Amino acid sequence: MAVKTWFSLLALAMVVAQLIGTGMAYERPPARKMYIVLDDDDQDPTHPEQVHISMVGADKMRITWMTKDETPAEVHYGTAQGQLGSSATGSTRSYKYVIYTSGTIHDVVIGPLNANTVYYYRCGSSGPEFSFKTPPSQFPIRIAVAGDFGQTEWTKSTLDHISKSNYDLLLLAGDLSYADFYQPLWDSFGRLVEPLASQRPWMTATGNHDVEKIIVVHPEKCTSYNARWHMPFEESGSTSNLYYSFEVAGVHAVVLGSYTDFGSDSDQYKTPWLVVMLHAPWYNSNSAHQGEEESDGMRDSIEEMLYKARVDVVFAGHVHAYERFDRVYQGKTDKCGPVYITIGDGGNREGLATKYIDPKPDISLFREASFGHGQLNVVDGNTMEWTWHRNDDDQSVASDSVTLKSLATEPGCN
Repeated sequence: MAVKTWFSLLALAMVVAQLIGTGMAYERPPARKMYIVLDDDDQDPTHPEQVHISMVGADKMRITWMTKDETPAEVHYGTAQGQLGSSATGSTRSYKYVIYTSGTIHDVVIGPLNANTVYYYRCGSSGPEFSFKTPPSQFPIRIAVAGDFGQTEWTKSTLDHISKSNYDLLLLAGDLSYADFYQPLWDSFGRLVEPLASQRPWMTATGNHDVEKIIVVHPEKCTSYNARWHMPFEESGSTSNLYYSFEVAGVHAVVLGSYTDFGSDSDQYKTPWLVVMLHAPWYNSNSAHQGEEESDGMRDSIEEMLYKARVDVVFAGHVHAYERFDRVYQGKTDKCGPVYITIGDGGNREGLATKYIDPKPDISLFREASFGHGQLNVVDGNTMEWTWHRNDDDQSVASDSVTLKSLATEPGCN
């Protein structure tokens, strides 16, 4: 009876989402099959799962995991395998969504940590030993960039490619699990990404599929995302987990929330930056997701501020394809504007957005409807190298690349 009730509520939620959503008019080709990582019923209820890490300030790391039963939030860690002489404690929480109740979510911040160092750690008093590497404190640094992951065989292919890229941290531009109201898919997503997300910090943004707001039934936005993916918003002076900033090896990154208040009188409006990540793209020559308030309205509200701050790159997801624009300001090429990159091609279940507006706008330099991910290699204080890797028959193929010079050193822009 409970399962039947749950699916009835899910069906209602999907209808509501169709009525209040945007960008639903275009057709996408079929994607690959769903790739679901099921729960192990025989597993100890205190066993940690869905382990992932994220940066907290310059020298700390947040360890997040889930257990079926309530257990203490403690992490033991050290720089030698099997020698976990340091420890830290944190907090636990759970959340409810309609008739779903999550397991116990553990949140522990450890540190101070040394840069560019491998640490071994254990979540709780028992369970397996994990390891992660802290990012470097100076150039070069390698950043993997992806968006709109979902849980399909394409997602698994993208994750396999990223795992081989020797990256230091990952930026995920929203639409994580594609649970779309069905909460067990958040659990499956946590298990799917754990092999990577437990080894390198993942810094995430929210997308429209992460909002999961149901009128009357569940009016709160991003309940699941906020409970499971705690980003360092407090440390950056933000009032919301949906937007924050962090600094790593000379790169100042700001994550913006496309689905929260972005007006000139909002808290989100007041932040400095260099590299920006959000979900709904401000520039887009794909037929999908045209004319949305979360894109156009946010651009009208904030673009001037980003331009004056000399932001170098803006990453977005949402559109299920890849596109790289020139340096742009107010719809025109401008040598002092950001490069805009859409990277919403991580592997989601809805398939690719294959239709583009023709003729191609002059400001759009490369566009292709293929699944893949990007790699940003920040060489030094002057140079960044960007490469987009297409998933070509499960092989990672470098298909677009560009070398960027920092606007901080560009004559006439600094």
